[in-house]
Amino acid sequence: MIKTKIVVIGGGNGSAITLSALKCNLKNFDLSAVISMSDSGGSSGRLRRQFKTLPPGDIMRAVLALSKYDYASLRKIFYQPRFLGTGKLDTHNLGNLFLTLATQYCGDFLKALNALSQSVDAVGKVYPVTLKSVDLVAELMNGKIVKTEAFIDKPRYNRGWKIKKVWLEPYCSIYLNAARTIKKSDYIILSPGSLYTSIIASLLPHGMKEAIKKSKAKIIYVAGNTYRTDGETGPEKLSEVIKHLEQYLPRPIDTVIYNNHKLDKQEKKFYKIRRWSLLGYDVENLLPKKILSCDFEKLGGGLCSIKLSKIFKKICRK
Repeated sequence: MIKTKIVVIGGGNGSAITLSALKCNLKNFDLSAVISMSDSGGSSGRLRRQFKTLPPGDIMRAVLALSKYDYASLRKIFYQPRFLGTGKLDTHNLGNLFLTLATQYCGDFLKALNALSQSVDAVGKVYPVTLKSVDLVAELMNGKIVKTEAFIDKPRYNRGWKIKKVWLEPYCSIYLNAARTIKKSDYIILSPGSLYTSIIASLLPHGMKEAIKKSKAKIIYVAGNTYRTDGETGPEKLSEVIKHLEQYLPRPIDTVIYNNHKLDKQEKKFYKIRRWSLLGYDVENLLPKKILSCDFEKLGGGLCSIKLSKIFKKICRK
């Protein structure tokens, strides 16, 4: 049986959820991921600056999600615990420290990544989108320039100042193996997550557009149904999200998967705590785009990888 080749493109949590969903159909899917490398905040940002290495956090989570073992359990070991009372180790986690130390020891980020993949028995390949140390830069509608993902993701400026466009500095090219994987894929899945700092950031290296253009793959965007009220100042309606995203693609998105779940009282409370707000589902502005509107909400709030896996099984066919 020839498996369907699927590559997931995106950032941290959204890519992990998507890969966890796809992993449920391993007998049908050949999986890989291409992950953004412009994270500059938190543990990843500190390690990146101190050791002059690539940010480990997002790509580490993608590897864990592709493990043959349960992602939720591995996440509690490698990612969730933030050390306290440990001096310089405070607020770091095991996965970030492993990738950073392994890179320093062997002098090669890709070999360190391969070691992590072997240690958790990953069932697919994970690639950094670029091997160059880069930062995300945004121009706001008022002309103001904001540098680094950390300050775009958690803005300190007036939220009325929307993002006009983004790019990476310095100039960088897509990692060769990432480009090859995209060109050979049957489906390209853009994961849910922050529009600019997660998804578009992974589309910006030189050569990405060309790789997608040369691929015969159908493009699927898992839009989810939310945006962060304290996050990047991007669009708040689904049609606008798609419009902005397609500006960074060489061709239109084929299918958009939207979570149409109706929140109950408890879920609304959870969303408020997480500072999530629902994307405006402006159907009248979405035609003739193919929108797959279905419920893949997790019990208690958030996206459910199990429900999402059933959707992928139906639509990702040779």
